[in-house]
Parts: sequence; C-alpha cells; structure tokens
Amino acid sequence: MNARTSHKARAIVLHTLDYGEADRIATFYTREFGKLKGIAKGARRSRRRFANALEPFSFTHVLFSRRNGGEGLAMVDQCEIIDHYPAIRSDLEKSMAAAYLVELTGAFTVEGKKNESIFQLLVDFLGAMANDPLRPGLLSFFEIRLLGLAGYEPVLDRCTACNTPLDERRAYRFINSCGGLKCSHCETFPAAAPPLSMGTLRSLLHSKALPVPRLSLLVLSRQTDEESRMLLVPFIQHLLGRELKSWQVLRQVRRLGACG
Repeated sequence: MNARTSHKARAIVLHTLDYGEADRIATFYTREFGKLKGIAKGARRSRRRFANALEPFSFTHVLFSRRNGGEGLAMVDQCEIIDHYPAIRSDLEKSMAAAYLVELTGAFTVEGKKNESIFQLLVDFLGAMANDPLRPGLLSFFEIRLLGLAGYEPVLDRCTACNTPLDERRAYRFINSCGGLKCSHCETFPAAAPPLSMGTLRSLLHSKALPVPRLSLLVLSRQTDEESRMLLVPFIQHLLGRELKSWQVLRQVRRLGACG
C-alpha cells in the first residue's frame, strides 16, 4: 500500500525550509518532472549526502522516491552537485539576481507539470550569469522568455486594440490588464507618462530570438534597461498579485551599490 518508486533527475533548487531539528524541505525545478517538493531527512547533519546541494539555485542530480501515484512530499535520498555557481555566490548582486530567477520560476510553475524548456532556460541563464558580468537587460530577457513559456507572453509587436504592427509614427503604452501594448490612436495617455521607446520594444522582441550565449551582444542603453524593468516588473506583479521578495532585496542592493 505504501510502495515507493525511486527516481533520479537533474534539478535546480528553488527554495528550502528547515523542518524539525535536522530535516529540510526543498523545492526543485527538475527537467524530468517539473516542480518537485521533497523532504531530506537529516539534511542539516549529513555532509556526505547533501553537502552544499540544498542551497538555492544549486544545480544538482537529485535522487528521490515517492509513493506510487505521486501524492505527498517526495523523500529526497541524496543530491550530487553539478554546479554550485561559486562565481555567482561570491557576488552579492549576482546572488540576489539568481535568487530572483529561481523565485520567479517557482511563481510561474506548478508542481508536477513538466516543462523542459523552462528548466533549460533557468540553467542557461544561471550559466550566463556565472560566466559573464551581470549586464543590463539580462533579467528582462529572462522574464520575457519565462512569461512566454508559462503562457503569459506580453504582446509587444502590435497594438492589442487595433492589431496594427509597431509603427514609428505612433506612441505606445503597456497596459497590464490587456497583457500588451495600446497605441496612441486607440487610447489617450496621460501627458506625464512618457511613451515606451521603439528601441526598448524592438530590443525585447529581438532578445527572444537570440540564443542565450549571444545575448551579451545585445547592448542596452540605461534608458532601455530602465524602460524594460518599468514594463515587465509591474506586469509580473499584476499577474501574481504580489511583489517577489527577492526583487525587493535586489532593488535595495542596487540602490546601496549606487550610493556606495
């Protein structure tokens, strides 16, 4: 009646929570099973089975078992590190950016629903963050791809009201409730709110087609980066109904860095 089946998966740790005196509950995003939550018995005491492997955004092979039928917490038996991303962990801003990527992934995925493209997206962007400087636009490029894979891709290539493709002669605003742009022919905008620049919209659209290793070639101006954040962050908050904690912390870290 309580038969369990063992599995092995490649996984990124999304979140952990200490439980009892020695255990740890971990949420993973796996290539093979999607989002997975399990309990690692004795994880806070066992260096051999879980050394550094249950920290957020660690890339691991996770060995686990669960009841036939897949109900309840999985039993995490062992984790083997694939990449601990030391170059990210040694940099405060990168660490908080990586924390944001995994929290965002967790927010837009559901347990047990497999999506290999989301898994690969997260692995690719963590790798890019580890190997290169944290360039302007990287978070926006991740967000727009994740939103598309999760079924919430923002409409940035046309007006959602008249369906007319981007036109240099029109001004555009992003309307959260519409999930996309409205043009100045279809809506009257407050004079105090500047329109989105065509450069920002085209950069975001172009970023979706570039392989992740080539995103470093897409150089964003400060204005384009700021406009991208002003578009995507409120849209994500609108979809989730809340602001992610990791984004709040990352924003504070960047403010302190700018003041330091």
